[in-house]
Amino acid sequence: MKGQFFKVMSGHILRARNVWIFCCLVLLVLGVISLNSRYLTDTIMRTDLPVAVTESSRQYVNVDDTLNFEARPAVQTRTSWRAPIIWEGMFDPKVFDQKHIQENSTVALTVFAVGRYLDAYLKTFLMSAEQHFMLGLPVTYYVFTDLPDKVPNITVAPQRSLKVMQISKHNRWQDISMMRMKTISEAIELELRHLFRYVFCFDVDQEFKGRFGSEALGDSVALLHAHYYKAKEPAFTYDRNVKSKAFMKTGDYYYHAAIFGGTWENVKHLADACYLNIMEDKLNDVEALWHDESHLNKYFWIHKPSKLLSPEYCWDESIDDKSDIHIFRLVWAPKHYDTLRTS
Repeated sequence: MKGQFFKVMSGHILRARNVWIFCCLVLLVLGVISLNSRYLTDTIMRTDLPVAVTESSRQYVNVDDTLNFEARPAVQTRTSWRAPIIWEGMFDPKVFDQKHIQENSTVALTVFAVGRYLDAYLKTFLMSAEQHFMLGLPVTYYVFTDLPDKVPNITVAPQRSLKVMQISKHNRWQDISMMRMKTISEAIELELRHLFRYVFCFDVDQEFKGRFGSEALGDSVALLHAHYYKAKEPAFTYDRNVKSKAFMKTGDYYYHAAIFGGTWENVKHLADACYLNIMEDKLNDVEALWHDESHLNKYFWIHKPSKLLSPEYCWDESIDDKSDIHIFRLVWAPKHYDTLRTS
């Protein structure tokens, strides 16, 4: 009897121990699930909070994503390769300026003032740029001229400066126009690439009239020609000479060489490509129809720009139809080619 009693008691104790172990395991599993659920919930909630966006992640935000492409229904605001075409009303200036200030964006502006062009246009160009070009950002004007002593002494704002670069004068204005590509490339290689993120290249016979700001900055920036932005491709004045490296059978837009820009790497690549094609044409005794502009159009046909500027950024006031132009940012100065240009 006593042995049977102990045997029964041992069975009860064993079952009780197994139940206790099972209960502990259940409690342990429930605890792990509870903790994991709380962690996942907390993680999901935290990713929804604005404070979760750090300074390091902000720098990768593309400010062009804030553009309103529906703001200007009467004009084209995006290319077939999804590059924006910048028009008034599409962007918030404060958003772009704040972003580029945070990123410490710096800009070099190059302009050529050779011969009579210096006296006729340079002072107006520089003084108007001080009022409207990339305000709030560090800017240096690089003036390339054969007459350095005649460059006007203008007062520039803090974080802005002017540097005069002496160059040789060519006999023909066409050569001045084409050889600027070589000069721009050399300047980028020797100096600009060490100091600036962006490079913008301008013709001097222009005057700033309104904001020309950070919304224009981009990796590779081209300008729609004011006289052709509404035209169809057959009307574009591409170089149709098959012997020229600038030859184009077809294209998508006609770009104006009065303004082009981008990161220093892309501007140098453009300048190098255009210069090499210009020199190859010279070896073959060929000259492109519109000189460096013809080569620039060929370049942008092959290497699509990441941003296009509307004609607001370089308008010819002799054009009667101004219905699309809500603001004049920069305008053509009066042309006096008969007295300014050499043959």
